[in-house]
Amino acid sequence: MAQKLNLIIDQGTTFVTIFNVNDDAGNAMDLSGYDGRAQIRKHYTSSTSTSFTVVVANSGTVSLEMSSNTTTALTAGRYVYDVELIDGAGAVSRVVEGIVTVTPEVTR
Repeated sequence: MAQKLNLIIDQGTTFVTIFNVNDDAGNAMDLSGYDGRAQIRKHYTSSTSTSFTVVVANSGTVSLEMSSNTTTALTAGRYVYDVELIDGAGAVSRVVEGIVTVTPEVTR
């Protein structure tokens, strides 16, 4: 089951957040050989999306990143997102999901 984590992205800024992926015993998962993917969408059935850059570390940490150019292009408001990890055999697991709130930029 995916953990719930809501995010706030300030429009026009570089966004980075890091979270840990743990096994059922609560230990950091060895993520060697894993790849990741993550997107935000206005709603679950939206045909348009914006992708995060996903950096997977062997030590059980995952980083989600978006450049300032990408966050500038987002319209302020509420979105949904999730993060999926893909193991070496191609099995996909959703590890995090939640709401993204994009706050409007004033300084341009």
